[in-house]
Amino acid sequence: MKQNTLVKIKRTALLLSLLTAVILTGCSSSDRGVNGQVIVYNWGEYIDPETLRMFEEESGIRVIYDEFETNESMYPKVESGAVAYDIACPSDYMISRMIENGMLSEIDYDKIPNAKKNIGAQYYEQARGFDPDNKYAIPYCWGTVGILYNQTMVEEPITRWEQLWDEKYADNILMQDSVRDAFMVAEKLNGFSMNTLDPAELEIAKNALIGQKPLVQAYVVDQVRDKMIGGEAAIGVIYSGEAIYTQQENPDLVYVIPEEGTNVWIDSWVILKNAPNKENAEKFIDFMCRPDIALQNFDYITYSTPNTAARELIEDEEIKNSEIAFPDLSRYDNLETYVYLGEEGDSLYNELWKEVKSY
Repeated sequence: MKQNTLVKIKRTALLLSLLTAVILTGCSSSDRGVNGQVIVYNWGEYIDPETLRMFEEESGIRVIYDEFETNESMYPKVESGAVAYDIACPSDYMISRMIENGMLSEIDYDKIPNAKKNIGAQYYEQARGFDPDNKYAIPYCWGTVGILYNQTMVEEPITRWEQLWDEKYADNILMQDSVRDAFMVAEKLNGFSMNTLDPAELEIAKNALIGQKPLVQAYVVDQVRDKMIGGEAAIGVIYSGEAIYTQQENPDLVYVIPEEGTNVWIDSWVILKNAPNKENAEKFIDFMCRPDIALQNFDYITYSTPNTAARELIEDEEIKNSEIAFPDLSRYDNLETYVYLGEEGDSLYNELWKEVKSY
């Protein structure tokens, strides 16, 4: 599960190769692959590149792979059709938005049998919050958003969001550079739903973030992991999967689900409505739902897998029963899943976030 320097170099080289392949869109099928191609849009560092190579070798299908950092940066690129993606891997609320706007194809589970038999029923049930009939999304990874802290750099255990407003940690706090995740922290801090559209509550949350801003070292996404490992900050808002990896690299780091509550999220594979290579997209997703491949991706990215068959293959009992990777959510209060708030709701949040960032 460790990613040493050599592994990172190999990963970077492979991804550069895959990204460069985008220019092959206009080339012959023999250039693309024996059986054509599939164009995938996924989060940064969210798949083992070796599984992409394995899929190409087994299927004869060329993988063209692109990455995004946030749901908000992914959506307009997919919507514009600037690149004709076949597959994307958005989060819950963004999938809801894409369904509402007619951007997704219905899943034919008969063509993706590994999704039917290997993804746990509880994860499909959770996915009904944004995909009511499980027609459009196949769970890929899930987890929580919490606090990672360096126990050698704080004066007491960090257990609450409110401690991210403590002046003694000024310039030692990392916040997520994501409108929904940042506002979630401020909303839970004040006892609000993270899906609130109440103007008064949003104003309070905005002002809380503005008040916190002088204490924040940086608003980051993937960088929170390396900064925390390197001891560059004492406290960071992080996704649970990142926390597993950071603890392996730095045993002084501790992950907690805050007492005020947090987000339980789920990212899923979806096939775009106008996917030019739909059959290959189905083959790709089916391959990724294979237990051995799902386990390989879990080992690489350390984000919790909803693939129950893959979890059974985990040999390390400590990881298999990890409270970070597979927490008992019944032990926590005020857990929520993001829902799509509509265009007006999105615009409202984005405007408030601009005010926070520009203050």
